[in-house]
Amino acid sequence: MVDSRWSSASSVSPGRRRGPELERAILDAALEQLGTVGWHALTMEGVAAGAQTGKAALYRRWPSKADLVAEALRTAMPQIGDIPDCGSVREDLRLLCVRTREVMYSRGGQALWSVLHECDHAHAERFHEVISSRLQEPVRRLIGELLMRGIRRGDVRPDATGPLVVDVIPAMLMYRSKVCGSEWEDAEIAELIDGVMVPLLRV
Repeated sequence: MVDSRWSSASSVSPGRRRGPELERAILDAALEQLGTVGWHALTMEGVAAGAQTGKAALYRRWPSKADLVAEALRTAMPQIGDIPDCGSVREDLRLLCVRTREVMYSRGGQALWSVLHECDHAHAERFHEVISSRLQEPVRRLIGELLMRGIRRGDVRPDATGPLVVDVIPAMLMYRSKVCGSEWEDAEIAELIDGVMVPLLRV
């Protein structure tokens, strides 16, 4: 006769994931599904299978596919972080552009743009919030800080802090990347800084 205590213990998978480990597996599976089948064909069932868990584990955390995908995209997009003082506004902005490029071409950044090309208007607004919170707003805030640093340093004119000036770099990076297909090589970033930003900001 089989001991009931042994039978119960042996029915539990020794490698069962819980908590943050399971959430990471689910979010990673969602990104994998986005990369292979796209937004329209992605299903909660497919993500659950990819994460080797049940659908209930997904729905306990994310009520809908859109909620899950938004969290997966937000989690996968790296943060730009602070920009150290590089000694000049030129070098500060160049580093900012390099960091922004890394976020745009990260796994999460690429997946986000793919989703926006597929989803309908209602869902696009939801995912634009991810772009705003993870990329646009941090970049605009940092540019404002770098311009104020340049003003204190003396290599930026005092009135070069308006919203249109702050928008030039993110607008150029995103437009040339997503509309024109530019990959923003280092030489293009240098051209943007030297040919557009430095003359615009010069004292």
